[in-house]
Amino acid sequence: MPTMVPAVVTALVPGMVTGSRLCVALSGGRDSLVLLHALSGLMSSADLPVILSAVHVHHGISPNADAWAVFCAEFCQRCAVPLDIVRVEVPRDSGEGLEAAARRMRHSVFAGCAADLLALAHHRDDQAETVLLNMLRGAGIAGAAGMLAERPQAQGPALIRPLLDVPRALIEAYAAEQALRWIEDESNDDVHYRRNYLRLEVMPQLEEKFPGAQQALARAAGHFTEGTLLLDELATIDRAALATAAGRIGLAGFNALAPARARNLLRFAWLAAGFRAPDARWIDEAMRQLATAGALSETCLSTSDGELHVYRGELHIVGHDPETPVEPRLWAGELELPWAGGRILLLPITGSGIRRDLLVAGKVCICSRQGGERLQPDARRPRRSLRNLLQEAGVPPWERVRLPLLWCGERLAWVGGIGVDAGFACTPGEAGLVPVWEPGDLPASYR
Repeated sequence: MPTMVPAVVTALVPGMVTGSRLCVALSGGRDSLVLLHALSGLMSSADLPVILSAVHVHHGISPNADAWAVFCAEFCQRCAVPLDIVRVEVPRDSGEGLEAAARRMRHSVFAGCAADLLALAHHRDDQAETVLLNMLRGAGIAGAAGMLAERPQAQGPALIRPLLDVPRALIEAYAAEQALRWIEDESNDDVHYRRNYLRLEVMPQLEEKFPGAQQALARAAGHFTEGTLLLDELATIDRAALATAAGRIGLAGFNALAPARARNLLRFAWLAAGFRAPDARWIDEAMRQLATAGALSETCLSTSDGELHVYRGELHIVGHDPETPVEPRLWAGELELPWAGGRILLLPITGSGIRRDLLVAGKVCICSRQGGERLQPDARRPRRSLRNLLQEAGVPPWERVRLPLLWCGERLAWVGGIGVDAGFACTPGEAGLVPVWEPGDLPASYR
């Protein structure tokens, strides 16, 4: 059996189910090429009972990006592995840096992969560099734990790293044994990037003065991982103890926690929403503002990933609101319409919902809230401003921009989350349509 393959088998096979869909993130570099080659060999020998595929993210940053995509396609063809090449536009002015922006775009592609598991080719030397880099950035225990061998995503397949315990030397030996060719990304030699500087300048000197330094750093990552798991267990206990009826974290209970436990819970909740770990300065500012927030406060703090809100004494962690409302849609009799990442259903029913004859008789439009709308959900009460109705219903301000409003001519007939206007409501025996808004895949929210 070729060098390194036993380590891959040990890492993968015990947790695999026959027929699982395993996708490899293939850059075309040596590490990802070796991983895919080893997996395709295991699959063909029936040692790996999975459906194997690969994905290549075409960033378009390097002038050689097109050639890399062709190289990956030809390699996958030789290995009889289906390949999906996904082109992305990496923003250069996002403020996060080109490297971070490219990573974010890659992981967005990974989240959309039609697979159960997505394999990344990070190895033990990468882990050592990550631990050292994160510690130099002032990361906490979670950052010092480096990369996890397996990590679920908020959306899409779980990320796995079957080579995480394999040293670079074994990967190099495997590539030599199999006479593999791979792509050399010219940016890997640019010591302007911090990781490259650590790999090319710092780590060799550490190994010279401290033999086995990379192995020791990788081993330390395992110890920090154990500590992180214990902190996650504590956060889970605290979250359950502080949960409100809606399942959110109550502000009063949060502020009663010891500062270290509160910080741990906030970080845990942020990660649970599918966002990257916030930096220490953001956590410090959040703790300061939350400590002085009252039950009626509407605090908001942001990162590039999402927002932390306090609304009615509860903590909400959500994705950023869209910059503009959803475009209006005319209704032409459909029983289902897409809306704001989800859908609106119009269910035929008798004696409930909106009177069908009123809908079919006029122009029906679904649009976002503009301000100043009024509705009468209860015939026994006067028509009221939609703003007051939304406040009474406890709909947070950042969610109101996505609410669908159904207009029949110049009259507002229905508002998602509020109900049908009394003037359009069916009486017993009348044919009606019940609007149902299913928000679907809206930005992440911790509930």
